[in-house]
Amino acid sequence: MEIRHLRCFLAVAEELHFARAAERLHIEQSPLSRTIKELEESLGEQLFIRTSRSTRLTRAGKLFLEHVPRIFTALQQARDSVNAATNGFHGQLRIALSDGITPSRLPSLLALCRQEEPEVEIRLFEVPLSQQIKGLHDDLYDVGFAQSDEVGEGITAEAVWSDALMVAVPARHPLLKHKRIPLEEVLRYPLVLCDPHVCEGHARQVERVLRRIDMEPLIAERVASCDLMMALVSAGFALGLAGAPHIAGSREPGIVARPLAGRSPMLTTYVLHREGGSSDVLSRFIERVQAIESPDGIRATPPLEPDPQEEVEP
Repeated sequence: MEIRHLRCFLAVAEELHFARAAERLHIEQSPLSRTIKELEESLGEQLFIRTSRSTRLTRAGKLFLEHVPRIFTALQQARDSVNAATNGFHGQLRIALSDGITPSRLPSLLALCRQEEPEVEIRLFEVPLSQQIKGLHDDLYDVGFAQSDEVGEGITAEAVWSDALMVAVPARHPLLKHKRIPLEEVLRYPLVLCDPHVCEGHARQVERVLRRIDMEPLIAERVASCDLMMALVSAGFALGLAGAPHIAGSREPGIVARPLAGRSPMLTTYVLHREGGSSDVLSRFIERVQAIESPDGIRATPPLEPDPQEEVEP
């Protein structure tokens, strides 16, 4: 089995069309078909079912597809490591980001890393939580951030940051009469929330908050990022639910952040890494992460104190 076999398989698996895959690879269709046949003979399994009308993956093909992209990721990381060494770096830290890391903290964290260990190259990967967990197990990432501690065996999830969950409200919205908005009032209006397939941990935490009230939320849209959520809120499309730093850091005009009535629910961010021995570089990185949240840390976000009762603006 050669890299060319895997590259051809991946093109066909993603296009599910031999002609388009051949065009993508800048080769003729006949050699592409021969390469796929060679791969199937090497594996002893049929990977595609091909008819005059369609091409689809077999069960074996679907299983194979789960592994092949990680091979190319590992190869790219090997190239990156060589390039990093050529450019004077003596180490590398591969950081996976899921659910959207708090925007006010990431620049501070990276600046601290650069200041204290400039010889260590930092590489960032934005991936869904499920991909992060697989990548940590497969040594594609050294550490990651997510808003979930449901990570299965072999992975340690340590709570490091907490931010108040706030309501993002369009300017001149009726709910702005509340200084702290009751959850039942929020649920009377359309909501734009993060897509659980993209921001799995964030969506789980928000869902737990919404379940406190026996009312079915009206979901107007599910989006892939807090940035898009803020854009829709700014346009008056719906209300949003996000961490205080995400709303405060939004560049969209006409958005007001309001806490929920009662005790403010918190969004927790976890740092994830494989169980067992950590490298010195990883241990020092986790210490910096913890320092950012400490009282003497950098740009920490204090939780809002709960009001004893809801206040309403006159």
